[in-house]
This record gives sequence, C-alpha cells and structure tokens, in this order.
Amino acid sequence: MDATNVRADDLLMLLAVARTGRYTAAAQIRGVDHTTVARRIAALEDALGGRVVAASARGWELTALGQHAVETAGRIEAAMSRLSGGGEEPDPVSGVVRMSATDGFSAYVAAPAIATLRQRHPELSVEIVATQRRAALHRPGLDLEVVVGEPQTSRGTATRLGTYTLGMYASRAYLEREGTPRDLAELEQHRLVYFVDSMLQVEALDLPRRLVPRMRDGVTSTNVFVHVEATRVGAGIGMLPCFAADRHPDLVRLLPDLVAERLAYWMIVRADSLRIPAVAALSEALRAQTVAAQPMLDGAYTVVRVGAGVRRAHASS
Repeated sequence: MDATNVRADDLLMLLAVARTGRYTAAAQIRGVDHTTVARRIAALEDALGGRVVAASARGWELTALGQHAVETAGRIEAAMSRLSGGGEEPDPVSGVVRMSATDGFSAYVAAPAIATLRQRHPELSVEIVATQRRAALHRPGLDLEVVVGEPQTSRGTATRLGTYTLGMYASRAYLEREGTPRDLAELEQHRLVYFVDSMLQVEALDLPRRLVPRMRDGVTSTNVFVHVEATRVGAGIGMLPCFAADRHPDLVRLLPDLVAERLAYWMIVRADSLRIPAVAALSEALRAQTVAAQPMLDGAYTVVRVGAGVRRAHASS
C-alpha cells in the first residue's frame, strides 16, 4: 500500500458510496456518471492495496479497509467545510439521511419530527420511503426503518417507539344508507376497506382476517390514505388507524369495545449508520415525536356514543 498515492477526491467518492450504497446515487451527489465512480473506487483500491467495498444483495457495503478509509474521508470533508465556512466548525448533523416508514407514520410523526429537527440543522436533508413492509435493512442507502410489529432482524439496533390503535370506521352517509352494525356478526355483512390481502407483509396487520373472517373486501389498497378516503366516500367500512380517521368528523368509529387493536411501532437503525451524527439525531427526533404524539396515535379522544357507533371530540375541545 502506498498511501501517498491516495487522492482526497477518491476518498470523498468512497464517502458518497458509503452513504448511498449505490454508484448511481453517489454519482449524482458528486456530479459525475457512475462509470467515473467505479473508476475512482478502483483507483483508491489500487492505492490502498485492497478492497474498500464489496457487492452484495444489500448493495455496496464497506469492507474493514473501506470503513477505515471512510473515517479519513469524513475528516477531509469536515476540514473542507470549515474552510468554505470561514473556519467555523461545521454542523455534524448535515447531509442526506434515508429512512423508510409506513405512510401514516411518515405523514403524522416523521414529517413534524423532521421539520423541527431541520430548524436546528438546516443542512440536513431527509428522504422518506413510505411503505408497509417487514424490516429489511438491506436496501441500498437505507439508514433506518420504522415498521409495525417487533422486527425479527439482526441487521441493526431495534427500538420500540410506541403504539397506535386501529378501529373500524364508516362514514355517516354510509351508515344512514346501509345501517349501523350492532355486533361482529352484522359487521361481517358489510364490505371491508383495508390492505390488499395478497400483498400484506406484516402479520400484525392481519386483524380483520382473524376478527371478521367472513367480511368480504370492498376496496383494498397498499396505502392507508386510500383506506381513509374510500371509507369517507362510502365504499365500505374501513379498518383504519385512529390517528388518521379521527381527524375527519364525517367518520364514525364502530364497536370500539370489540374492535380496538393496538400495534407497536419499532425503529431499526443500521449498525454502520449509528456512528453518523445525522442518523443519530433523526432517530432521537423520531423517538421524541412518537412520545409527544402518543395520545393521538392511541386515539385518545372523548367518546360520545351514538347508537352502536361513536362520535368523537378531542379531549381538549
């Protein structure tokens, strides 16, 4: 190994690959094409005398030598930031963090948490992939995930964030037209608005199939906001997160004593991302925001019964 032949630009190229897991994404960050990235990584490996990245099903991953080189690259980037900032110490909570979460959590917990965090760290950028799936921190460039149900994974550090509640809802117009179900047997006579059964990856979300197995599908979707809107326009009775449904006064919660499923949100952070200040800051912001939003997530509203259904008013109203 001849460290005198190591170019700072090649180290910064490796840093971009480490942060994204992809040559194409690193190329966009560095303003080059992906073949240039590959060429600069090869040059760095020649200079260091060993592999710095290895291809796998999880994208490009750092080797032990690559991790050592990235630490040096980080110091170079920090020094360059100080120079461009007139010698001031740069904010370590900066750059791009990529996360995955369910669509409801992304909208009502992650978005406000990120907005608050960015007020303190304006150089931070967060990319959210909204999806409903099992934990799988093998997707290139993904720093953390928020999933429903305790993850069975050894790919990162798992933390239980909090809970949320699911309930059955229908629109007032629908109930006037079709009648209000008084028990589970009558509930099964209606059509269900929920996830696409064949595409449901999270076992904890299979409650309707267990609770009302004879309830036929009406509208199914992979997106919870489609569930909410389909329920509001009378497409059927929706199994909805209370935090999403309770925002709409035209929705009525049904049989709350019989249908109230509380599920847990878990956060998984990649082991190699824990050392990145921006990732650590985002994970802490998500934890704090989940705690603050817990009453909303659990559907903590004052319940006023209307026949077999309920009308909701927020506890503060």
